[in-house]
Amino acid sequence: MPTPSAMKPCSQNPKSNHFLPTSAKEVAALGWDSIDIILFSGDAYVDHPSFGTAMIARALSDKGWKVAVVPQPNWRDDLRDFKKLGQPNLFFAVTAGAMDSMVNHYTAGKRLRSNDAYTPEGKAGYRPDRATLVYSNILKQLYPNTPVVIGGIEASLRRLTHYDYWDDCLKPSILVDSKADYLVYGMAERAMVDLATAISQQKSQEEICQIPQIAYLTHKLDTPVEIELASHQQCLQSKKAQAANFKLFEEESNRYASTNRIGQIIDKQKVIINPPYPLITTEQLDALYDLPYTRKPHPRYKGKTIPAYEMIKHSVTMHRGCFGGCAFCTISAHQGKFISSRSKESILREIEKISQDDTFKGYLSDLGGPSANMYGLGGKDKELCLKCKRPTCLHPAICKNLDTNHAPLIGLYRQVRSLPYIKKATIGSGIRYDLATPEYLKEVVEHHVSGRLKVAPEHTSAEVLNLMRKPSFEHFIAFEKQFRHINQQAGLNQQLIPYFISSHPGCTLQNMAELAVSTKKMRFQLEQVQDFTPTPMTLATEMYYTGIHPYTQQKISTAKTLQQKTDQRNFFFWYKNECKAAIIRCLKQIGRTDLLSKIYPR
Repeated sequence: MPTPSAMKPCSQNPKSNHFLPTSAKEVAALGWDSIDIILFSGDAYVDHPSFGTAMIARALSDKGWKVAVVPQPNWRDDLRDFKKLGQPNLFFAVTAGAMDSMVNHYTAGKRLRSNDAYTPEGKAGYRPDRATLVYSNILKQLYPNTPVVIGGIEASLRRLTHYDYWDDCLKPSILVDSKADYLVYGMAERAMVDLATAISQQKSQEEICQIPQIAYLTHKLDTPVEIELASHQQCLQSKKAQAANFKLFEEESNRYASTNRIGQIIDKQKVIINPPYPLITTEQLDALYDLPYTRKPHPRYKGKTIPAYEMIKHSVTMHRGCFGGCAFCTISAHQGKFISSRSKESILREIEKISQDDTFKGYLSDLGGPSANMYGLGGKDKELCLKCKRPTCLHPAICKNLDTNHAPLIGLYRQVRSLPYIKKATIGSGIRYDLATPEYLKEVVEHHVSGRLKVAPEHTSAEVLNLMRKPSFEHFIAFEKQFRHINQQAGLNQQLIPYFISSHPGCTLQNMAELAVSTKKMRFQLEQVQDFTPTPMTLATEMYYTGIHPYTQQKISTAKTLQQKTDQRNFFFWYKNECKAAIIRCLKQIGRTDLLSKIYPR
């Protein structure tokens, strides 16, 4: 362990218009004789607040630590990328990137994708499968005495026993296979800063393990926790035990202010999950977004296009969290159910910075967040929120304690579009149409649609939507009528682009056939569709693996084979000749030839 003097925060940190170093040459140019924290990422290095690596690196750098970033290291050669910056004073930090590496690499049918939006020119193959495991294991092999901290969505959603779709089995906490010393889960800027402070001050292991929002392994199986889950071995033997674990985990993850530690025994070790920090305040969130990001990809890419950056470079994230609690979504498990919003002033400052970009032509691609119209919303009575364990504020009905006033958000939209350098600010994030007020919808349709508005009804079946924790399709029908009406009144001809999912747990061929009938009746030829992909630690994934609903114990069946998935997916494309024969076959198979005349009237 380096001496305390070697770990004092450095005043020679990169400031505005300077990137954090990625090579030994760049480190030398800063006059550093050592590095405190080296962050390895599966993504290209883009110094923009929409990228988690940049936010973590900037948050640490802001506190005086000397931070370097190694983007997309080569794990196939002599490992020179893992050696080039040497050993850090404090620790290595590892993330697979903004996406789970397996979701990034494979389709729902487990076919290899041909591109990667987080890599220069969108090229595939620049990060390994299970990147967190690969990077962490290499670092522990090369530097066994230096702590490794893993985080990001890949690690965060694997902090306990979880189902792995790609290997079709239960796996233990990622801490076991990664050999990492600590895991930081969720939006982890505060945890990383406190961890760096504790290690630099040579705090004891016992003191470090009190830091909120971290997980770690211990051989002390009798370590007391408030919530003791069924062991990994019990989950391997009983799907009911795994389902019960998930229910406890999800309820605890969505508490307003949890103080409970979670524990789970894995063979001769025990994973401990510390409770999270209190909800981040507006002031704290503003401070993170006010850090001196260059808002550009690192010069090492020499002008190459990074598709994910091109999509978001002129966008603004206004809040964190989502209280929708959709069964297939990972946001609440990672960001939490409760909303943390930036101040209007912070948002306007960022827009002004964007306006100074040479490539900015007056068009903001998004003013949003996980769900665009949750900005500034929350419980009217916080005491009721403190007692609440519901994983969603919107299902089966909108919580009566939820303040759904969109007036502040509408006011902010109007202020943004009045700025002299803004030609149009579109809403690219999803909108919860069951939450939207008529005034909000009118504002968005008339002023903030690029020509096509994307929304996510996900399905038409009441039974499937209930399992998804989504509103009734009647809400979408009413929304679509409002959308058309506002367009007509405003003399606009904008399109509504709905998203749908096939093969979700509980979804049958009959449900898909009825979806085809309903969407055809509404004159939709669907484009934005996807097969359900089970990702770790979501309700839908637990239903997929266990075959039961963790909350109701209802038995749930799911399309699992490639043929079953293809048969369901075909119904999205009833209008394509190549799908017609398969659809007719399926309708005969389920005894619903009565639907043939509705899909193919001739």
